[in-house]
Amino acid sequence: MDKLQLLKRLIPGFLPIIVFIVVDEIWGTLYGLIVAVGIGLAELIIAYARGRKADRFVFIDIGLLVVLGTVSIALNNELFFKLKPGMISLLMTSMIGFSAYSKHNLMLQMTQRYIKDMEMNPYQLWMMLASMKRIFRLLLVYSIATILSAFAPDKAIWAFMGGPGFFVIIGIYMGMEWLQKRKQNKQYRAEEWLPLVDEEGRITGSAPRSVVHDRSFLLHPTVHLHVLNKGQLLLQKRPGHKLIQPNKWDTAVGGHVAAGESIELALQRETAEEIGLRNFKVQTFKPYVWKSDVEKELVFVFKTKHQGPFNFNKDEVEEVRFWSFDEIEDNMGQGIFTPNFEYEFNKLTQLRQ
Repeated sequence: MDKLQLLKRLIPGFLPIIVFIVVDEIWGTLYGLIVAVGIGLAELIIAYARGRKADRFVFIDIGLLVVLGTVSIALNNELFFKLKPGMISLLMTSMIGFSAYSKHNLMLQMTQRYIKDMEMNPYQLWMMLASMKRIFRLLLVYSIATILSAFAPDKAIWAFMGGPGFFVIIGIYMGMEWLQKRKQNKQYRAEEWLPLVDEEGRITGSAPRSVVHDRSFLLHPTVHLHVLNKGQLLLQKRPGHKLIQPNKWDTAVGGHVAAGESIELALQRETAEEIGLRNFKVQTFKPYVWKSDVEKELVFVFKTKHQGPFNFNKDEVEEVRFWSFDEIEDNMGQGIFTPNFEYEFNKLTQLRQ
């Protein structure tokens, strides 16, 4: 659902309160309540007449109108009723926040009810959650301001916040999203896009390289090659300019699978680029999922035997050398190796064979 469709869905839910504000200003609270509830019921009847289910938000709006309006009239106190717009906004804001920051995306489930057969790949879902987090922060400020406006001595402040103010906030949000999308389109067009996969290795979509490396934790495939010779394991030292784990010793070959590239081709390409090795035979291990502080990878692991020499890329690799297994074990946990290498070394006992 795009921003315009979302706005169209929200308008019916806010129409009763907008009508109430106008009528209340002219004829008073009781008449405002009657007309607003009438508008809400008319919306429900029209929805059913068109053969579709009415929006639950309209039910919530009418319910709060009746409850708070009745209490307001009975106690002859407008405060209860004036709190209604802020309470509705806070309720909606809570749903968006819960969807954006928990594992249960209620907003996505509601959207899928309106748009049948809607599918989203992991990158699209991540973009949706990022957008929801932005509107959550914006609506949270608006909700608090609307509740506080109920206590303002000037009724016009509350009337604005409870009605037109909401659409001003939505307009601000849509403007922010337009600027954000324009900036991203310009940035991402110039970037390498990486494939996204599920834990079985099936392609589920693609995403810009900067996104998968910026705590989005979108699962993407990588290849690792361990090179052995006479009971020793070849390691590469990562150069100091690397953003991730600089100056640490790591697997001999490690790199991302490019979009449209097979695992086998990625392994051959990365090995040739990093240590200049070609035409080698490999033993394959079961892939595993590795999650670091910044990314989440499906790692395809291979092993080969080769004594060198190795023509390594000095822009990508600072140094390569063979380590004995005893030497590696003596230096584990000392900050010399990357955490991913230490995990893999401990996990794959077959590397020694």
